[in-house]
Amino acid sequence: MKKGLLRLAMSVLWPSFLTAALIVGCVFSLFEPEHLAGMSPMATYTIGFFGFWALSALGCLLTCYLLVVPEGEHPRF
Repeated sequence: MKKGLLRLAMSVLWPSFLTAALIVGCVFSLFEPEHLAGMSPMATYTIGFFGFWALSALGCLLTCYLLVVPEGEHPRF
């Protein structure tokens, strides 16, 4: 794997992981998982975490995509 691609992946996945953990903590402190989906609490936590992680990763990826790089220069990642 190229070094730049690994750097891009980590700059997207790590912040989105931390954001997903924070969102899951906030959401499930307000709502009980048993009442949300009718599944076991562990399944609801898992699906919620990966869903929030995917949404956060999409936001981080969009931010990296929209970074403006001056003409003639390469992105730092």
